[in-house]
Amino acid sequence: MKKTAALALIMAMCLALAGCGGSTGGSNGAKREVNVCSWGEYIDEDLIYQFEEETGIKVNYSTAESNEALYSLLSMGGADFDVVVPSDYMISQLIEEDRLAELNFDNIPNFSEVDSRFQNLPYDPENKYTVPYTWGTVGIIYNSTMVDAPITSWSAMFDPAYSNNVLMIRNSRDALGIALIYLGYSVNTTNEAEIREAFQLLSDAKNNGVYQGFFMDETFLKMEGGNAAICAYYAGDYLTMLDNNPDLVFVVPKEGSNWFVDAMCVLKDAQHKEEAEAWINFMASNEASMANMDYIGYASPNTQVLEDYPAYYEETYGEPLDQGRYEVMAAPQEVLDNCEAYLVLPAETRTLYNDLWTELGI
Repeated sequence: MKKTAALALIMAMCLALAGCGGSTGGSNGAKREVNVCSWGEYIDEDLIYQFEEETGIKVNYSTAESNEALYSLLSMGGADFDVVVPSDYMISQLIEEDRLAELNFDNIPNFSEVDSRFQNLPYDPENKYTVPYTWGTVGIIYNSTMVDAPITSWSAMFDPAYSNNVLMIRNSRDALGIALIYLGYSVNTTNEAEIREAFQLLSDAKNNGVYQGFFMDETFLKMEGGNAAICAYYAGDYLTMLDNNPDLVFVVPKEGSNWFVDAMCVLKDAQHKEEAEAWINFMASNEASMANMDYIGYASPNTQVLEDYPAYYEETYGEPLDQGRYEVMAAPQEVLDNCEAYLVLPAETRTLYNDLWTELGI
């Protein structure tokens, strides 16, 4: 039944998958390639081989564990990426800093498959720089055998009753965002007092032993193995964990949450822009988008794929798609209406986030 174990945990680790089949020479006779950086657990690797076979373009695939980690890689100048897949707010920051190339959509005809809900969003209002990859929500995952009652509130992430049994997400925007939402504030607030109040909530929980720690990819093994009761994480990754531990439950808390779009972009200094656009067009196709949605558990932005996925699932697995599973993957509008998308924060607010995160000692 789909994935039976979590993929290897990787941080900026090149898979260097060899190309096979097709023409390998570019216009100057050089071997064609594209360097892609995305998140761990975030692609059906068979699609890499398929793209290589169809195009003759070698894919060098790397991962980063968070938007902030990706930004650090880019800022240090040691990353030779062509395509990156940041989240909405980080895309805005990269555009603001003139780090992204405008796309030639003549090379990306499959952009026409993207649902209008995922076009012209605030992070790229003119759709010059991005093609949406996936979308989803942040929520609580809990082990139903390790809690006394169903969890419905972000309060569980700060509750001493679960001491040393809670995993907080290890990036500043999500962790502080969770605290802000619980306190009744906007995830996009620039009010320093509100942000410091959210920081104090996290700091107190950390110092009082509520958290085992702050984690990203390590969360998979801890939750699947029953080594923690509660975590904050992403809906699509929950479905991967659920395949390995049926006691896990996902909830978007009553206070609301963040809903996000991750999108494919080409860096301004990319050395393989034509190949990068070929990769983006391939991943935006109906066939690739369907296979990827099924494999990684994150919703496609493709209109036809969203409509056809339940039938695809039943045909593939010989059983109907559970509606609850589908609504975790592709949250219904009433859930999204209670969520807020991240916007890029002003430079001074980003500095405050960084300073507080350093003070937290993560």
